[in-house]
Amino acid sequence: MSKFLVEGGVKLQGKVNIGGFKNAALAIVPAALLSRDVCIIENVPMIEDIHVLSQILETLGAEISQVDETTMKIDATNVKEINVTTELSRKIRGSYYLLGVGLGLFNHVNMPLPGGCNIGKRPIDLHIKGFEVLGGEVSIEGERISVDADNLTGNKIYLDFASVGATINIMLAAVYAEGKTVIENAAKEPHIVDTANFLSAMGADIKGAGTDIIRINGVEKLTGCTYSVIPDQIEAGTYMVAAAATKGDILIDGIIPKHLEPITAKLTEMGMIIEEYGDSLRVTYKDELKAVNIKTLPYPGFPTDLQQPFAVLLATIAGECTVEETIYEDRMKYVEELKKMGAGIDIVGRIAYIHGKDKLKGTPVIARDLRAGAAMIVAGLVAEGITEIREIAHIDRGYESIEKKFMNLGARIRRVD
Repeated sequence: MSKFLVEGGVKLQGKVNIGGFKNAALAIVPAALLSRDVCIIENVPMIEDIHVLSQILETLGAEISQVDETTMKIDATNVKEINVTTELSRKIRGSYYLLGVGLGLFNHVNMPLPGGCNIGKRPIDLHIKGFEVLGGEVSIEGERISVDADNLTGNKIYLDFASVGATINIMLAAVYAEGKTVIENAAKEPHIVDTANFLSAMGADIKGAGTDIIRINGVEKLTGCTYSVIPDQIEAGTYMVAAAATKGDILIDGIIPKHLEPITAKLTEMGMIIEEYGDSLRVTYKDELKAVNIKTLPYPGFPTDLQQPFAVLLATIAGECTVEETIYEDRMKYVEELKKMGAGIDIVGRIAYIHGKDKLKGTPVIARDLRAGAAMIVAGLVAEGITEIREIAHIDRGYESIEKKFMNLGARIRRVD
């Protein structure tokens, strides 16, 4: 079992290059099977979740090879069914996109229920609703789920809330459904747009991705293509927060600044200087920061995946503020770890009341989930002394070479067994 040792007290400086978006890649990689052909996927983050997903696709008959450090070649010509027998799929949440792929391709899919971070209830009832409206019959027995259809037919589907996963999964199934599918109250996140663009590059007919109404006209065939995944807004946001927390000066390169507007707005409100240069942002500390309130919301609101690192930043700033989590009901477990470091935080329901302090103190902590792990690194960077972070496998699921990137910015961080 590896762990990180982080020594605080260094102002981060320099440039960091952002990789491909984890949340987009986890949808695009399995979507490549819909082509029944060869796809070249560029700018793929080589993180643990992608490695696990690749292994699952290989058990289904896909041939996957590494073209270069960030490019995958996926040959789906030998995939005959989506019958997932490996329990690997329970290690990642994104495995559930094989439900939409299997239903679209073969009108049948059988697999274990998905896994992922333990951050509260994450039901797939809206996925199931969408599949049933398209003509699928869903059966759950024990820890496995099956979806079958005699014929998929386009239909109108209203999502009770704007679920990202359900929006993507319904798109994946609907590209081969007969007629028109309309998804109302669709989620608008950038990785939904990216997945739709990838499907369109293969020949799908999709309009409206990025709005609350998506229209899909079913097609008979998709073909292989070459496609590049968008930059990871959550990785970029993590380094933006780290720059503010350490009173540093970082150029964050290879991004889409518009995707980062909620984070940019909050950091600017706090007093950070943020300058945009095309596909990069410079994040600079100038003077004492002020506390702000945070409330997570679906895109284009403040992202839930940056709630934890931002709370660390706020815990080091004088003043009273709140962080409200509206997406997942159990995403505040990391606060107990921050309290070990001296943070003044009280939790009432889904709201963290933060009583800002100047200093955190290094101590052994646990990365309770992926984004909480990133928060622990940010905390270690500003704490006095050494912070030992255990269970960092969570961090490796979503951040590629995170310690190397921080080291290039001057951080004193190392991975040890």
